[in-house]
Amino acid sequence: MASTTCIVLGIPVQEGAGRLGCDMGPSAFRTAGLVTELRNLGYAVEDRGNIAPAPQRELRHPNGAIKALAETVAWTETITDAAYQASGDGMPIFIGGDHSLSAGSMTGLARRAAKKGREFFVLWLDSHPDFHTLETTTSGNLHGVPMAYATGMRGFEGFFPKVANPLKPQNVCMMGIRSVDPAERAALSTAGVTVHDMRAIDENGVAPLLDAFLKRVAAADGILHVSLDVDFLDPGIAPGVGTSVPGGATFREAHLIMEMLHDSGLVRSIDLVELNPFLDERGRTALLMVDLVSSLMGRRVLDRPTQSYRHTPKNH
Repeated sequence: MASTTCIVLGIPVQEGAGRLGCDMGPSAFRTAGLVTELRNLGYAVEDRGNIAPAPQRELRHPNGAIKALAETVAWTETITDAAYQASGDGMPIFIGGDHSLSAGSMTGLARRAAKKGREFFVLWLDSHPDFHTLETTTSGNLHGVPMAYATGMRGFEGFFPKVANPLKPQNVCMMGIRSVDPAERAALSTAGVTVHDMRAIDENGVAPLLDAFLKRVAAADGILHVSLDVDFLDPGIAPGVGTSVPGGATFREAHLIMEMLHDSGLVRSIDLVELNPFLDERGRTALLMVDLVSSLMGRRVLDRPTQSYRHTPKNH
C-alpha cells in the first residue's frame, strides 16, 4: 500500500457522544505523531485539516430522548461528501470525533464503491454495535446509530440524508462487541451482520475469526473499510474514552488484527473514533491508536523500535 496517498481528514464532532471532549481528538492524533508515522512508513500524506459541518436546519423527532439531531445530520451531510471525494484521491483516514462520524464516512465510501462496481465491506471494531435507529435509542446519543443508518434500516427518513447505496449487513463483521441494548440485539438477530463478541474472541482467538471475514472480502474483490473505536480496546490500556467497557481487546489482540489487515492488502479506509483527550492519561490512548494504525499500514514487530521515533522523520 506504500504507493497509496493517505488522506487525513480531521472530524471534530462531539455532538453524538454523551459527554464533551471528542472534538479534541483530531488534534490529539496529530500531536501523537500520526502523520509522521505514516510518512516514516513511506506513504505520501495529505492532511486536509479539519472539516466543518454543513449548515443546520430545524429538526424535531418524536423521540424526545434524541440529542443534537440537527447538528449530527449536518455533520453527516458534510462527512459523506468529504468521504466520497477523498476516497477518489487516495486512502482516507478519518480522525475523530465520536462514532457518529461513521454515518457519513461509510455512506460516502459505499457510494464510491458502487461507482467502481465493487462490493463494500466494513470491519467494525467496537464494544457497541451502534445499531439503534432514531426510534429505538433511549440514551438519545447519536453515536449509537451509524451502523443502522448506513445499512439502510428504516427510521431515518425525513431526517438524515437518504442512503443511496446501503451497506449490505452481510458485508459487516463486528468484533469486540460486549455492550448491546435489547433493541439492538433484536435487530441484529435478523439483520445478517456477523457479530463476534468478546466471548467468541476468548474461545477462538482473533485470527480465525478475522481470517474468515477477510477471505470473504477477497473472494468478492471487495473494498474494505475499518472503523476502530477506542472502546474496542480494554480500558486498562486505552483509558481516553467516554464509553469504556471492561473486558476489551488486549494490546496483542489489537496489533494482531492490524497486522493481519495489512497482510491482506484489502483495507482502503479507516475511522479512528471516540478518542477523548480530556479523559486520557498523558496521551497514552492517542499514542496506542497511532501505533495500531502503524501496524495496519505495515510496521512489523521486528521493525518496532525500543524507544519510539515519533516526530523524527526518517531521511529518505
